Amino acid sequence: MSLTQIYQQFISDMQHTTVLEYIAVFFGIASVWYSRKENILVYPVGLVNTITYVYISINGSLFGEASVNFYYTVMSIYGWILWAKKNQQLEHIVLITRSDLKEWLSQLLFFAVFYIIIFVSLTYLKKSFAPGAIPWADAFASSTAFTAMWLMARKKVESWHWWIATNIASIPLYFVKHYVFTSVYYIILLVMAFSGLYEWSKKANKPVAEKEEISEWKQ
Repeated sequence: MSLTQIYQQFISDMQHTTVLEYIAVFFGIASVWYSRKENILVYPVGLVNTITYVYISINGSLFGEASVNFYYTVMSIYGWILWAKKNQQLEHIVLITRSDLKEWLSQLLFFAVFYIIIFVSLTYLKKSFAPGAIPWADAFASSTAFTAMWLMARKKVESWHWWIATNIASIPLYFVKHYVFTSVYYIILLVMAFSGLYEWSKKANKPVAEKEEISEWKQ
């Protein structure tokens, strides 16, 4: 595809962007902003984004993306509960930390299992129900997103590494499926993910007492 064709597709698809897609993108950016700041509002705001994208994706026969956003919805509720949980001393139980080797291996296994399941499922569904699916690309974007969301609920710094991978994969994926505004949205999320990685890395290096104080102030 030439630069001229890319530009023409961009203009054409932007003209067909729906109000729902604008709403989903707005709340998605706000959600990532709150997650970067370790603010619990990431979850209620994010739910608007994920539920809207479930509808958009199903309506556009993008079943891989629909499954991702349904998973986001469930994990947002789980993360909301986890981030709000406190011990008897009224201290937040979940604080920003880094993954050790064992946790990294668990993440890679988690990713691999979901990649295989989604790839096989979309390869089958593509024949009759989801002709627009790109199994290997959809599976990669989905499984990295699944891993990132799981780790974010546990406040792991490495969640941002997985978000970066998700965003990089999603930019061309949504563009070729004619959701250009969403493609631009993922470019913005990619920049914010690098910022989030920087912010959470700094907090992970702080003493536990200081991290708890910051978390309390933000929430």
